[in-house]
Amino acid sequence: MCYARTLAFVLAVGLIIADGPVSAADQKVTLALGGKMCDLYRPSVETALKKVPGVTALDFKSVKGSVVVTADASVKPGKLEDAVNGVKGDGWYCEAKVKK
Repeated sequence: MCYARTLAFVLAVGLIIADGPVSAADQKVTLALGGKMCDLYRPSVETALKKVPGVTALDFKSVKGSVVVTADASVKPGKLEDAVNGVKGDGWYCEAKVKK
């Protein structure tokens, strides 16, 4: 019986270690993108979002006309909107709105 408990304990610890360190929960925020010629300036939008502390991933392909942002829980969705809304150039601009 002691052998079975020891084996169960070792397996449980192994699974925890293999899973890696536990971090704060990530969130996914979908931003609808718009604005004059914004789709042509996606690299600028990508750069602006990556500058927001806590952003870990961007997905422009899953939802048409949107970007799905993966970030740690401390990132406020409004901060992501502000980052995109600040992307402007000569004759073009981008706008973002959090999709609920």
